[in-house]
Amino acid sequence: MTTTTGKIDFQYKGVTYKTWYKLVGDLQSTKAGVRPLIALHGGPGVSHSYMTPHADLFASHGIPVILYDQIGIGESSHYKDAPKEFWTVELFMDELENLLTHFGISGDYDLAGNSWGGMLAANFTAARQPAGLKHLVIADTPASMELWEKSTASLVEQMPQDVYDAIKKHEAAGTTDAPEYQEAMMVFYKKHVCRLETWPDALKASFAAMEADPTVYHTMEGPSEFTITGTLKTWNIIDILHTINVPTLIINSVYDEAQDICVLPFFNNIPNVKWVQFANSSHVPFFEEPERYKKVVGDFLTLT
Repeated sequence: MTTTTGKIDFQYKGVTYKTWYKLVGDLQSTKAGVRPLIALHGGPGVSHSYMTPHADLFASHGIPVILYDQIGIGESSHYKDAPKEFWTVELFMDELENLLTHFGISGDYDLAGNSWGGMLAANFTAARQPAGLKHLVIADTPASMELWEKSTASLVEQMPQDVYDAIKKHEAAGTTDAPEYQEAMMVFYKKHVCRLETWPDALKASFAAMEADPTVYHTMEGPSEFTITGTLKTWNIIDILHTINVPTLIINSVYDEAQDICVLPFFNNIPNVKWVQFANSSHVPFFEEPERYKKVVGDFLTLT
């Protein structure tokens, strides 16, 4: 298996940034009916590391996979002093287009995004109508942040009373950096982000990268997955979902932060759509049910 890493120049508003990437497989020797897959990580501002299970699609289905760190996180350029207005969906859509152009695959490729990565992929597809996109995978993703907040609020209400009380106390006081809040947050995450008793190293690495530089996450999302105070708070693409005209796979899980209320608009509005739910997973089914996830996604990308 060939793996290549590097950095791409990304010019944005007169400044050159660097986008770090990892390519697994060979773009020049794909078989008929198979095209590169770009895997978009979540956050915003949670590094690519936890998305590495998608690279297994090369061994199982012959699909070359491109992983990358969006700017602001991981091995790509950081910009800790950027004004909040800098971190926009448009920025990350431009970065994605730049990546596609660099690899010369704008005419034939697939996209898969998890969480925020799914938001980015869906927004990109609906707003920019990319001609070369052939398949879209939207995993564990809300169609609007309002629905995400409703979904996570309902899950927080089901937490043990002491956990619920700690979350609400520190949200109200604006002390979400308090250890008590952080401990309560992790109780939630172990139920609704990853249910494995021991988190995979790749997942821990992504969270560590975010903790090392939380600029993007705190600016766009907020202090946690369920306390949304950032610039994405009003994000909503429900009214343009009907313009997505490629075969689309929607994924969520029974214990997911992205409960059915979040993903239903995708299913109701995208014309050519399939919805698969994972019974024993939360927000990262590629770790929690890896073989089924690989088969579902790989078969969708190669047989649809």
